[in-house]
Amino acid sequence: MCRQVVVFAVFAASICGLPFPALCSADLNYKPIIGILAQENLDLEFDPHPQGSSYIPASYVKYLESAGARVIPIRINGTEEDYTKIFYQINGLLLPGGNVDLQKSQYSRVAKIFYELAIKANDALDYFPIWGTCQGFQQLTVLTSNKNLLTLTNSMAVALPLTFVPGAQNSRLFKSFPKDLLLSLSEENITSNFHIWSLSVQNYTRNSKLKRFYKVLTTNTDGKKEFISTMEAYRYPFYAVQWHPEKSPFEWINKPGMIHSISSIRASFYTASFFVSEAMKSQHHFLTPEEEEKALIYNFIPVFKGLNSIFIQYYYFD
Repeated sequence: MCRQVVVFAVFAASICGLPFPALCSADLNYKPIIGILAQENLDLEFDPHPQGSSYIPASYVKYLESAGARVIPIRINGTEEDYTKIFYQINGLLLPGGNVDLQKSQYSRVAKIFYELAIKANDALDYFPIWGTCQGFQQLTVLTSNKNLLTLTNSMAVALPLTFVPGAQNSRLFKSFPKDLLLSLSEENITSNFHIWSLSVQNYTRNSKLKRFYKVLTTNTDGKKEFISTMEAYRYPFYAVQWHPEKSPFEWINKPGMIHSISSIRASFYTASFFVSEAMKSQHHFLTPEEEEKALIYNFIPVFKGLNSIFIQYYYFD
């Protein structure tokens, strides 16, 4: 089977059987544009010599582009009116990993605006997906519960297999994955973890808002605490991973937990393809080609920070 047919099969499988209004292929938007939220450049361990007050790691841009999406940066110094306008121009939002305050930062302020707009839009049958990675996963838990329920775990710079909960392999996110890849994810140390804060299974179970909103798909343990590593919302096209699927193909720092195996790269491709296929269901669009062109990430030049940088390339913004 040729690669093009395989990719189409991934998209088609992820479109069918959702608890949302069904779309036929004629209704899909084959030129999806996804926003990636920037964040404050505050941590000199992450970036000793920043060239802007906020940034987006280039690996997240490449991750989405590899699956057929275009990207616009969501900068953090705008107004609520600015973000409302952007919301109706883009087809999905990615909340990336990083290291900012999940309740007081500009990243959290803007994430909350988009989260609330996405809730209202989806309730009105206006499809809009959100994806959270690592810090983005954590931010979604704070936005849903209105609390920071994270707990410290020994999970920095370690690669782990996923522990699938019963039925998770038939979830919206995972049901289109090849069986051999699901087996690799469950048996091999191929998911990169770079976090010290996690949502423990215990804290999730004790919070009724989180339990009603999110379905747990996978868990992990640091040897002492069991934490949630993958989840999706029951009623909304919101998805979150505590691990980093974008790192395997696009980040190269020599640290434990950085995996570049064939299985890890396939996992990156299938997660990206799934989320892009979700964005294809959104009909939001720019009013003019000129506005669209001006907003795209292509207008910005990524900065190479060296092979020992936590992120190989950064997009900087003032």
